[in-house]
Amino acid sequence: MAATRMSDETPLSARVVVASNRASAGVYSDTSGPLLVEGLRALGCVVEEPIVVPDGDPVEVVLRAAVDEGVDVILTSGGTGCSPTDATPEVTRRVLDFEIPGIAEAVRAYSRERVPTAVLSRGLAGVAGATLIVNLPGSTGGARDGLAVLAPILAHTVDQIRGGDH
Repeated sequence: MAATRMSDETPLSARVVVASNRASAGVYSDTSGPLLVEGLRALGCVVEEPIVVPDGDPVEVVLRAAVDEGVDVILTSGGTGCSPTDATPEVTRRVLDFEIPGIAEAVRAYSRERVPTAVLSRGLAGVAGATLIVNLPGSTGGARDGLAVLAPILAHTVDQIRGGDH
């Protein structure tokens, strides 16, 4: 089933933001962002290549720009752990109007049996304006798990955010 707005069947617009100090500095190539783009496209979303920025304030700048543009869904990758440089949840919280904790909890729960350290992810999910924002871990496994959780609920969630009927 394609990720379309239920009320008018137009494809959802999406953006992928990779929060990585090392990837943004060219130390290595990010692999989670392209996987998320591919997964969102497979769901029928319209999405450009990932935006890779250092963790922290640059993530907030990109999130706010996408919300202002009216993007339906933003998935972030990385910056959700417990290290001193992981700041994606904090900057995301500054952008959100309200949280949807069940989405982030579902992503952690989905991963927990295979990767016990998945419970350390501090990723958030919520709404800013009319945009769904979901923080995912920076690993390819975390990206796959996030897509698996989001696939059956993405279109319905966006439709609800935009005032659709239950």
